[in-house]
Amino acid sequence: MQFAGIVLTSGLTMMLAFMLPQWQSNSKVFGRSRWLMTAGTVLLPIQFVLQYTLHFRQMGVTQAVMVNLLFFVPAACLISLAVMNLLRQGRVTKRDWAVGAVTYLLVVAALLTAAIAEDQPLLNDTPEMRTAEMIAAVLYLMMQAYYSGLNALELRRLKRALKGYYDQDKGEILNWMTVSVTLLGLSGLMAPIAIFWSNGWLLVYSMTLFFTIFYCVISFYSYGVDHARQKELSEAEESAEETGLNEETGSVTMAETDRKHIEEAIEKWIAKGGHLKNGINMAQVVKEIGVPRYQLTQWLKTTEWELFNPWLTHLRVEEAKQLLKEHPEWSIETIADNSGFSSRSYFQTIFKKQTGMTPAQYIEAE
Repeated sequence: MQFAGIVLTSGLTMMLAFMLPQWQSNSKVFGRSRWLMTAGTVLLPIQFVLQYTLHFRQMGVTQAVMVNLLFFVPAACLISLAVMNLLRQGRVTKRDWAVGAVTYLLVVAALLTAAIAEDQPLLNDTPEMRTAEMIAAVLYLMMQAYYSGLNALELRRLKRALKGYYDQDKGEILNWMTVSVTLLGLSGLMAPIAIFWSNGWLLVYSMTLFFTIFYCVISFYSYGVDHARQKELSEAEESAEETGLNEETGSVTMAETDRKHIEEAIEKWIAKGGHLKNGINMAQVVKEIGVPRYQLTQWLKTTEWELFNPWLTHLRVEEAKQLLKEHPEWSIETIADNSGFSSRSYFQTIFKKQTGMTPAQYIEAE
């Protein structure tokens, strides 16, 4: 198992360090996240090499747990910070760094104190060492809870931004981050349980944490290969800031001339079928209708939909209703495609949510 861990984690580290496309070097935010994650993953093969060559697992639970803590705690910290850095577009605070650094220092201090107190070698299995390891595991849990909580808040904010900026069926842009944050949080929760209960739980915990890090790295790599998603996330971040500014200023008012100009531009855009292009986002819309994004955002705030995606969804559902009336013989896939939806299942879900009926029921009602 340790040998397989050495090979796989070394491969993950090499992939992050040397195999991402050259253009990524121009993205400071992604580049920083990349090297944070690389620094985290490079600790894993070192840990497995020590386990494999020095036979810590054969010595007993204490030795295996100690080595896991000394390497997994900083690894999980760096990977969490890598995700946070990407979510916040580079705005990781000194306090966020300090939480990880202080936690690791306390973990090391607890283990050394237990060894010194009994005047025993660090790797001896003593009741004091087991207690120190339990304390270290709780510290790890608290650190991971802190990072997972912050990342969850950032995910919620950006998902709301994407809802107001981008067609919702493309919301999987952040799905890997959601799963990564969840898995990292669960790994922290399992740490004290695994150490306290039994060797079997330790194995389950180690496998879970290994899978978590493997998933985070592979997903991060896949995300990094897709340049379009990097650009979309940055644009969504800008949209989130604009939305926040609008919310802070309270009610939105517009000059009547501006309102008429925007509505006339939108009517022309709809007449040309601009709203039926699958995957369109706010940046593309404002370019096509010829108005600044902040003005479209302000106009949306004065409507019943308030955000970009609900408004776009409304336009598409209305188009689908018209097509269902005019062409009841068309298949659902054809209706969905001609209404701007990316798939039949997504169209059916949105249509029922908006109308209370499935497309088939709507045809029968007509």
